[in-house]
Amino acid sequence: MVNKDSSGDLVKTPRPQESDGQEDEDGEEDLSPEENRVLERKLKKIRKKEENKKMKDEGKSTEQEENTTNVAEKLALEYLSCWSERKDEWKFQKTRQTWLLQNMFDRVKVPDSYFGVLLAYLEGLRGSAKEKTLQKAEALVRWEGQGEGEEDAETRRNRAKIVMQQL
Repeated sequence: MVNKDSSGDLVKTPRPQESDGQEDEDGEEDLSPEENRVLERKLKKIRKKEENKKMKDEGKSTEQEENTTNVAEKLALEYLSCWSERKDEWKFQKTRQTWLLQNMFDRVKVPDSYFGVLLAYLEGLRGSAKEKTLQKAEALVRWEGQGEGEEDAETRRNRAKIVMQQL
């Protein structure tokens, strides 16, 4: 069980067990190695979550988030390049396709040089991915662009129109 002590730090406390209920000399119940491992992972995850929340409250983003975004972008664009240039080496990857579909309207994440290739890739789109992409594009075309710079909103709408025509 994870609790906070008087200083607000997370501390591990034993959780009641319904099994044999044996206690060690400190009065704490013994946990199996697997239970200890799971508990340690949970504690680490909670600490990390609190640290990220604290940094977010201070207006800072973690380096890891920025690096993950850059890596995901590079991998997705490389995936798209491989699809267009080296089809014999290309292998479908759901995560790369998902990233591309979520970010295809963003000119910064998917530069114009890759957008044409992405349009060709979309021709092979099937099933719910195709339906959801069409719905998203239609919603963007209807959207008035509130809360964004006018140029960025116009670029997104233009890309959405092109995607609708393609599909």
